[in-house]
Amino acid sequence: MPKPVQQWFNEYAVSHKNPTNKAIHWFMVPAIYFSIVGLLWSLPLSAFVSDQQLSPWINVASLLALPIHWFYLRLSKALALAMALFTLSCFLLCDLISTLSPIPLWQCSIWIFVVAWIGQFIGHKIEGKKPSFFEDIQYLLIGPLWLMGFVFDYLNIEYKAKK
Repeated sequence: MPKPVQQWFNEYAVSHKNPTNKAIHWFMVPAIYFSIVGLLWSLPLSAFVSDQQLSPWINVASLLALPIHWFYLRLSKALALAMALFTLSCFLLCDLISTLSPIPLWQCSIWIFVVAWIGQFIGHKIEGKKPSFFEDIQYLLIGPLWLMGFVFDYLNIEYKAKK
């Protein structure tokens, strides 16, 4: 049985108590999530599969989203659905940037990634604690879910599994 979502959140919250660090996370965690999606979106499967035209929506990002959302689904169906919608919005933005921007998506994504991680490390310097993922890499997936948990709490939407 996987660790319950609230246990993940409680453990993650230990290094996220400072209000400034938490505020920084509200901007930087979604930016990092999007930048990773953008970088992975920039790796179309057609580059690995010869002589096949694949939809631009079938790429490394869309395939890796499946196990990630399976992980979320095992923690909370409601939060997994919300994260799937957020991921879909990232996909839409990637498609839009790929289509309309004069700057390649991968370059935009790298800039966002670097700036957002600098912000994250500044937040953790203010907090006085290292990022949680240094203890367990799975916390890289918990960060976005933790923020979504706050959104659900604010909207008074239940997301924890019933006992």
